[in-house]
Amino acid sequence: MRPPRLALAALLALIPAAALAAATATPDIAATVEAIARIKSAASPSWSPDGTQLAYISNASGSPQVWVISTAPGGAPKQVTKLADPVQSVAWSPAGDWLAYDVAPRGGLNVQVWLAHPDGSGAKLVTGGGADNNRLYGWTPKGERLAIGSAARDPAAMDAYLVDPATAARTVVVEGHGLNTVTDLSADGRYALVSRLVSRGDNNIFRVDLKTHAEFLITPHTGTASFGWARFSPDAKFVYLTSDAATDMAAFGVVELATEGQPGPIRLLVSRTDAEAEDAVLSHDGRRALLIWNVAGRSQVMLLDTTSGKLSAAPALPAELVRSAEFSPDDKRLILVASGAAAPADLHVLDLALGRFARLTESAHDGVDLTTLSRPSLVKYKARDGVLLSGWLYRPKGVTGPGPTVFLYHGGPEGQSRPALSGDIQALTASGLSVFAPNVRGSTGFGKKYVNLDNGPLRVNGVKDIEDTTNALVKLGYADPKRLGIMGGSYGGYMVMAGVTEFPDMFAAGADLYGVVNFETFFAHTQPWMAAISTVEYGDPKTQADMLKALSPINKLDRVKTPLIVLHGANDTNVPVVEAEQIVASLKARGVPVTYVKFPDEGHGWRKLANRVTSTQAIVNFFGKHLGTASNAP
Repeated sequence: MRPPRLALAALLALIPAAALAAATATPDIAATVEAIARIKSAASPSWSPDGTQLAYISNASGSPQVWVISTAPGGAPKQVTKLADPVQSVAWSPAGDWLAYDVAPRGGLNVQVWLAHPDGSGAKLVTGGGADNNRLYGWTPKGERLAIGSAARDPAAMDAYLVDPATAARTVVVEGHGLNTVTDLSADGRYALVSRLVSRGDNNIFRVDLKTHAEFLITPHTGTASFGWARFSPDAKFVYLTSDAATDMAAFGVVELATEGQPGPIRLLVSRTDAEAEDAVLSHDGRRALLIWNVAGRSQVMLLDTTSGKLSAAPALPAELVRSAEFSPDDKRLILVASGAAAPADLHVLDLALGRFARLTESAHDGVDLTTLSRPSLVKYKARDGVLLSGWLYRPKGVTGPGPTVFLYHGGPEGQSRPALSGDIQALTASGLSVFAPNVRGSTGFGKKYVNLDNGPLRVNGVKDIEDTTNALVKLGYADPKRLGIMGGSYGGYMVMAGVTEFPDMFAAGADLYGVVNFETFFAHTQPWMAAISTVEYGDPKTQADMLKALSPINKLDRVKTPLIVLHGANDTNVPVVEAEQIVASLKARGVPVTYVKFPDEGHGWRKLANRVTSTQAIVNFFGKHLGTASNAP
């Protein structure tokens, strides 16, 4: 459901795009910023059953839609869907007759699942529509049914179902047991693997009998533990998974299942102390797995022989980050998405026999020479209590010494700044500003202990990391203390507002993108499932209301001196727009400079190309006005 909003909208005008593109930047810089914001991408590949084509998501048309491309050299991509709303992912049926895809109406989280034939014909909705949230999980091994999640029964839960594509009839997988995700279905169609969330950072994997609905807990553990990727072996006697139950850094392991379903202990296959197991993909015959590691933000991959346990190196990656890997139906090739700080997300095919990658898509970057984009360096430093922090520093070409710097905080909090292509970062550096993207305590990618260092009352230490991060970059000679900016989206927006309230003299400008400012209104108006899983991370509003009040920047807005730009989607059901409206109304009443940009056709983040361009131009012009560039003072 879209939450109720404060009656402030009439007081807050939506700034038109033409005004946002105005004149703090030179014409050349303005053109560069727009070109960078328009860089396209490709994602979510899914093989056709014969391995000759791939379905994927691309924003080449201006909004993420379903496309299909031949895997033969020179194959031209063809657009399948042409919807007004963005598409999130796509899955090709193993039977070959359907594409399943999930659509976010008006950019919101009330996601709906659709089916269409590979040529786009016969499109039909298989979920209920309306405000209910749904998820697309994938197909049964033979393609006769589709696995989905639905919150229609209870908005605070996520039930799992199998759907007949012909009739849309549903069969229950799991119902009435919290937030459930189907991670795999056995080859014989008898069992499902279901991940059930306890709270953020803590979940379990169950084997569910699809006939009797009997559940067997595969991952018993004490304390908190995360179990990510989980797949059956072809005979369903083993479950491969990632786990941090017995290690600080997530590792790859396997669980042997007894005939009646009882699990043995997790046996670690590969673990590292310098990297976290992030994702994997198992071949259809179960003999090989591609393991994906997160090494301080960059990706590394290995090939595992599941019979012998032998590891072998994979070919050098096309870019710093890889995701969405999938074996071809004959297990001879792998498709994956590769991207980097100066590389748009594209589909790459790895021929396992030849040992080399071939790029399948060519995401457009008209007007942008990728070789001129800023590539980051990893900077490590310590917080006041000795905790090791790090982040990625992007500098304009040729710049040395202290200069204007924007500190960009990631969302989450269980997120990570990584060397990915960011239109905002590259546009800021192109306009002469350095950008530092920190991974303060609470970030993922650095182990279980680290990610839990900001839970509940410990959040004050994460906020202190803002000051320590700024001081470190100043001390290292990168940042000019008189020309500092702070920016972030979602939880990163919370960090922006915490920064300008706790350290009111530190920043010369701030950009809050769809951030939390008031935990009371966040818990009251976010979707019930989000509220239910967030009490360990943030605090329980029923028992820790005073702590949440003390942690909420809304109660300290009288300290704000920093000019702000606030950007939010009107249809945001994760962090509702009421969060932005409270900030803007309060600061306007106090005469603090604040610019408000509300997108009526977006939710939690920007999906449409025109809105991304508008947002990036507004942010670059705003920081340019208040911070100047590396070569001039404001």
